[in-house]
Amino acid sequence: MARIDYYFSPISPFTYLAGQKLEEIAGRHGAGIAYRPLDVAQLFGRTGGVPPRDRHPNRQAYRLQDMARVAAIEGLDINLRPAHWPTNAAPASFAIIAAQDAGGGDLGALVHGICRACWAEERDIAEDAVVAEALEAAGFDAGLASGGMLAGAEGYARNLEDAVAAGVFGAPFYITDDDQRFWGQDRLAHLDWYLGR
Repeated sequence: MARIDYYFSPISPFTYLAGQKLEEIAGRHGAGIAYRPLDVAQLFGRTGGVPPRDRHPNRQAYRLQDMARVAAIEGLDINLRPAHWPTNAAPASFAIIAAQDAGGGDLGALVHGICRACWAEERDIAEDAVVAEALEAAGFDAGLASGGMLAGAEGYARNLEDAVAAGVFGAPFYITDDDQRFWGQDRLAHLDWYLGR
């Protein structure tokens, strides 16, 4: 079975705007997904990226227009300037890692639910209650919001190191098990094509 390493941050708008297309693509091609949330600010710092707030105003303006267009095309609600962004993505990321280890729910729905909480629902994904609700909605034990902290923290740090070693420089980022790399939700169609060759 093919595998896709999925590097992302739950505070990335483009992770949210990907919806659950990755899961649809993986299902079509019988591929597994390894969900690898990471600290995108540290990733930028280590790979030459610039956080959105530090980019030239031209780039910032384009980013907002692009986000609005993609959301409209995908039929997703979005607040371009959410009340709780940026926020600490670690608690949500720890819970995603713990949920993947625990099994029993829908990881794609969990990731999308957490992203939607930030980008469409004006909720702070650093709060345990918000994460617990997303876990429960995706079929996981809500207690993973606080119970998986140690393992989640270790996995979160490891994901960053693995990402840098694998050539990742942004989020979302998808890598096949034969090292084909796809950056951004706008490359999901290319991933679909590649897996279907």
